[in-house]
Amino acid sequence: MSAPPPRPLPDIAAPPRTARAAMIATLARAFADDPAMAWIMPDPAVRAARLPRLFALLVDDEFASGWALASPHSEAVTLWRGSEAVHGSLWDLVRALPAFWSALGTNLPRALAVSTALDTHHPAGQTYDYLHFAGVDPAFQGCGWGGAAIRAGLARAKARGRSVYLETATPENVGLYQALGFAVIEEWKVPKGGPHFWSMWWAGA
Repeated sequence: MSAPPPRPLPDIAAPPRTARAAMIATLARAFADDPAMAWIMPDPAVRAARLPRLFALLVDDEFASGWALASPHSEAVTLWRGSEAVHGSLWDLVRALPAFWSALGTNLPRALAVSTALDTHHPAGQTYDYLHFAGVDPAFQGCGWGGAAIRAGLARAKARGRSVYLETATPENVGLYQALGFAVIEEWKVPKGGPHFWSMWWAGA
């Protein structure tokens, strides 16, 4: 049996707010086996139920404080923000806790441990665009759609004269990001048995 023809790469653009539900669904499916999410929510059934609630908060926050780039039907979704919007105030954290408790339940302390560690490892004293999340629906993975969405973000950053920062807890993603021009700048672990992360930097290649 011959292999199916490759899917053509999609046009990538800023999605309308009406795409919110599709974006949430894609990200929840894409991160179902992510090592960081698996550490935060070790029970797969709990993770499957709670990831859509978590990404509902994250997508809404990105619409408010950053931007998104996605394929026409949200098969590939990337969430971005400028470095100016990375570090929230203590009041922002307190105000958000009830919503995150609703989304994560008793997994909230582990989520806060990951969030605190991520915040600590952001590059200090630099202005950049932050690739917060990148996810592709499993049915479209391996087709280059994620790379297309990320390259659109890199083009936007280059037009703004900015570098790009991201972190990943998925070892297989490191090589994919390197192929897009990112370099590993740090490896680190969340304390107390948390996931291992690679911090990566794109300098505008």
